[in-house]
Amino acid sequence: MSTPSLLSRSRRSRTVRPLGFTLLEILVVLAILGLLVGLAVSNTDKIFGQSQETVARIFVRDSLKSSLVQYRIHNGDYPSTTEGLGALVKSPSGRDRWNGPYVEVSGGKLPLDPWGEEYVYRYPGTQNKGGFDLLSKGADKTQDTADDIGNW
Repeated sequence: MSTPSLLSRSRRSRTVRPLGFTLLEILVVLAILGLLVGLAVSNTDKIFGQSQETVARIFVRDSLKSSLVQYRIHNGDYPSTTEGLGALVKSPSGRDRWNGPYVEVSGGKLPLDPWGEEYVYRYPGTQNKGGFDLLSKGADKTQDTADDIGNW
């Protein structure tokens, strides 16, 4: 008879815990999610800002540079500062060996930098004495400042 009483005591000592989460656990999870979303939103500007600089750097150091080198091979020299980058799209007067366009354009206009400004071109260059200067004015849209992205 002692056996059934032991079984009944062991069944009584078991507590039945309800399934699910407590309110406190749910609030902790929501607080953590809120912090993560806040961090992601605050860093979005930094992420996209860096990608704009990368796009400008690639365009200045690779895309337009190769077009200018091809122009020089065909014409014997780079376009002058007054001819500008437009010489890559339309033949300047007096260039008999022009074999362009050297840059694909949409609507007859050269592409703008990621901040909506025209790229700056100088030949002969002030930074590259033996070649040309090609630069984006950067986020401040002011030429010859620290945030300029150039081919030097």
